[in-house]
Amino acid sequence: MKKKRRIDYWRDPDAPKPTSRKASASVFVINDDGHLLLLHRTDNHLWTIPTGAVKKGETVSEAGARECLEETGIEVEVTGLVGIFSTPDHVIVYMHGDKVDEVRQPINVCLRARMVGGALQPNPKESREVCWVDPSQLGSYEIQPAIRRRIDCGLERVEPYID
Repeated sequence: MKKKRRIDYWRDPDAPKPTSRKASASVFVINDDGHLLLLHRTDNHLWTIPTGAVKKGETVSEAGARECLEETGIEVEVTGLVGIFSTPDHVIVYMHGDKVDEVRQPINVCLRARMVGGALQPNPKESREVCWVDPSQLGSYEIQPAIRRRIDCGLERVEPYID
């Protein structure tokens, strides 16, 4: 079975041209100790907040909560909006083996959420590891710049960010 890979480009003039745009939802979850929920992706080996595609028949909030549970084992309730991130600076290449399946320019709606249940549990298909991270320690995690932008907006802004 050929391995699926993801390659993220940020502000790279040599990035391939997008072939699609799709909506995704991500969730920014801070626990009672002030720690941020992160997962270590299996497809690009980078750290991220829970994120995934909005499927037909579901709302953005439902997608964010579903992805969080699938990727981390944590059940959340959406409480607000971090922002809408749609910059053409971020391009994602999805590959299956050596074949490019899609080159996507994402439109991400990043939601604020709070934990309501569950327990940290990586999903071997999507996450190598899941953990709560003190925001002061984020510099020691390899995080793609577009994702780090969402995290920084969640930590620093009260009003939603929109690009």
